Amino acid sequence: MRVYLGSDHAGYELKSHLVNHLAKQGYEVVDVGPHVYDPEDDYPAFCLNTGAQVVADQGTLGIVIGGSGNGEQIAANKIPGVRSALAWKVEIAQLARQHNDSNILSIGAREHTLDEATAMAEAFLTTPFSGNERHARRIAQLAEYETTRELPALPAS
Repeated sequence: MRVYLGSDHAGYELKSHLVNHLAKQGYEVVDVGPHVYDPEDDYPAFCLNTGAQVVADQGTLGIVIGGSGNGEQIAANKIPGVRSALAWKVEIAQLARQHNDSNILSIGAREHTLDEATAMAEAFLTTPFSGNERHARRIAQLAEYETTRELPALPAS
């Protein structure tokens, strides 16, 4: 499976670790950048490009990494078709795949040890979407909104 990884300076060390670790696990890893540490870089370019590449390359997944992971998730989610989830523990990374068919994981490098972050990445990459009808229905509603920009009707109370 191909996996795209992008970060900013705060996530650079973790991204570099995951690039090597995941390649050793047999993943085809694409390092979107940065390719050198720059304490002044900005995450949007790396995260937007990671998201665009994941959407353009069907069947792939991505990981974006920053200090907290918040901005990186927001940036990736600006790309239509991206469903990026911020994980703070393994179970959340798994649920992102099982329930939301998330295609990008966001990790806060300053919030986790290397081992914790690696475990979340592995859980995300190895957990399949459940295919459950209610989850698929909800994802379809989000995709419809991305396409039409029409808000769904609120249920009658």
